[in-house]
Amino acid sequence: MTRIDRRHFLAGVGTAAAGTAVASVGLGSIADADTGNSTPGEIVAHDGLLGQVPFDGRYQAGILTLRQDQATFVALDSLNPNRAALALALQDLTVRIRQLTAGGPAGQAPIDAPPPDSGTIGPMILPDSLTVTVAFGASLFDQRYGLAHQRPAGLITMPRFPNDDIDPARSGGDLLLQICANHRDTVVHAFREIMRVLDGAFAVRWTIDGFQGENRGPTARSSRRNLFAFRDGTANPDLTDNDLMHQLVWVNAGRGPSWTANGTYQIIRTIRMHVEFWDRVGLEEQQNMIGRVRTTGAPLGGTDEFQDPRYDLDPHGRRIPLDAHIRLANPRTAATADQRLLRRGYSYHRGVDSAGTLDQGLIFCAFNQDPTRQFATIQTRLSGEPMTDYITPVGGGYFFAAPGTVDQRGWLGASLFSS
Repeated sequence: MTRIDRRHFLAGVGTAAAGTAVASVGLGSIADADTGNSTPGEIVAHDGLLGQVPFDGRYQAGILTLRQDQATFVALDSLNPNRAALALALQDLTVRIRQLTAGGPAGQAPIDAPPPDSGTIGPMILPDSLTVTVAFGASLFDQRYGLAHQRPAGLITMPRFPNDDIDPARSGGDLLLQICANHRDTVVHAFREIMRVLDGAFAVRWTIDGFQGENRGPTARSSRRNLFAFRDGTANPDLTDNDLMHQLVWVNAGRGPSWTANGTYQIIRTIRMHVEFWDRVGLEEQQNMIGRVRTTGAPLGGTDEFQDPRYDLDPHGRRIPLDAHIRLANPRTAATADQRLLRRGYSYHRGVDSAGTLDQGLIFCAFNQDPTRQFATIQTRLSGEPMTDYITPVGGGYFFAAPGTVDQRGWLGASLFSS
């Protein structure tokens, strides 16, 4: 079988899809294919399939974007023989992501040629709030491509912390793709299409699928639950506070190589939860380990999920133990205010292991301005917390999410190769 040239493939797709948003296509073509009694346009809108997250901008999508329900994280190793080939592969990757996130007709090819799209979500690609966030691993800045001088200062191989049992086959990588959308088939389709483009340029090192729990209330603002049944992400910083994002998330000019401005460090940790063991623990002990009421998500002694725990009124830990997870993770003091993270995690379920125990847990995903000041400091503070008996980090890595593309002429990582 003859390998399809990536550029030729992208050109074929582009004739129908590049820059064509679903909004400009309209719902008529979708309605024509429906034989039910409902109005197809209403069904699609209700399902969120028409939601579109702009790809181009100062910052990459998928960081401040409201968390979609489905995700896949893919770590890749570069097979590119030289710097020019690597740059070309990143350009091709950018073109295909831009097409997929915009949506539009899947494209057509001559009857004797392979289709330009797998067709698994139909002839019309609906955006479904798809985002694909691209980040670079420390290993990309070795001697292969002459990029060592461009390595972000905080981008290192993920350190080993107490309680870690990191599997090398599930950690590291030259490139990380975070693919998120409202529906699983959109994520699977995007992953498949991206790998078609990257064939011969990158090889998959590891991958893991994630999901977030359904919004089961009591309000639309309520945080979703993780697989320990506690609400997760309650204390996340305000995404709409631009000054706060520049304090906690975005790398500002002058804090590293010039190309890193408007990018951010992405931390991934695959954390296995020993759920069978956890399920045998008394509810009061569970709540004391976390520091929250399991049903409401309120801090112990409170009634609402978003109440301030007021540690200052409980200095001896009589209400919320001093070693409770929420107290160690975010002490809520002036000295620790700039250590907070923007979390964007997902639950995972991988069936059972060889011993027949459930392989479930958390894909911890966080964005921060400085991994040493923020993530590593928090991890050190959490060392020895009671919950460590019930979790084991098994994979992940440190990555740097590139700045965004200002317009359709740009490509992810362009500034990395400009000097």
